[in-house]
Amino acid sequence: MPTVLVTGATDGLGRALATRLAGDGATVLAHARSEERARETIGDLLDGPGDIRLVTGDLSSLDAVRALAEQVPDRLDVLVNNAGIGTSNPDRRAESADGYELRFAVNYLAGFLLTTLLRDRLVAAAPARVVNVASAGQMAIDFDDVMLERDYSGVRAYCQSKLAQVLFTFSLAEELRGTGVTATCLHPATYMPTKIVPSPISTLEEGVAATLRLVADPALEGLTGAYFNGQRESRAAPQAYDPAARRRLDELSSRLVDMAGRATSREGQWRG
Repeated sequence: MPTVLVTGATDGLGRALATRLAGDGATVLAHARSEERARETIGDLLDGPGDIRLVTGDLSSLDAVRALAEQVPDRLDVLVNNAGIGTSNPDRRAESADGYELRFAVNYLAGFLLTTLLRDRLVAAAPARVVNVASAGQMAIDFDDVMLERDYSGVRAYCQSKLAQVLFTFSLAEELRGTGVTATCLHPATYMPTKIVPSPISTLEEGVAATLRLVADPALEGLTGAYFNGQRESRAAPQAYDPAARRRLDELSSRLVDMAGRATSREGQWRG
């Protein structure tokens, strides 16, 4: 049976997806920010009958992302980058442990680094899949102010980070073509009942069904470089289809994760 890593498994879609995958017989690596957080929220799953194993790491720290990758076994069949921060406290700009705008760091950059670190394990397990849980809420990345230091909005920060996930998915699909590893992304459902959604519209079951399809449906074997709105293949925002924008994001992201935590001037390093 496959081994699946689900980030953000302590609540909402991540928890429900981990539960469903374990029930279907998968070995699930359930990610939590800390062991304490996991025991508070998914202790019943960890102690239950399914094969659910805990991995930990605060995704607002790139060093913690590196430590998280070291907890993943040699075989990994599916990576689901699901963890994220919504639009709560929309007018308050916050930074990650590495000094990057918090939503960009957690929603996008952590997944970029984690996927890069686990890439060889996924290739070795091929056929394998990377599924990025994005959103229909998308705004173009301003490469002159990626960290939104001049004109901050929590909504913009969230939507920019989610479009960054889509650009990354499309780039990753091209890079991995021919390896047996596919990369897809999706807007699972609209305003599911999770801790970051004040007024739900869709059910959690709708989001789980859409995500599970990309994770495990044999009919989608080999499908890569696609964006889904629910269970329907769809079009993302126009910037996602701009090769130059994808290249700029990849170069910027590689530079940011390489520089994170080093004693160096940050001036200009996050402009693409």
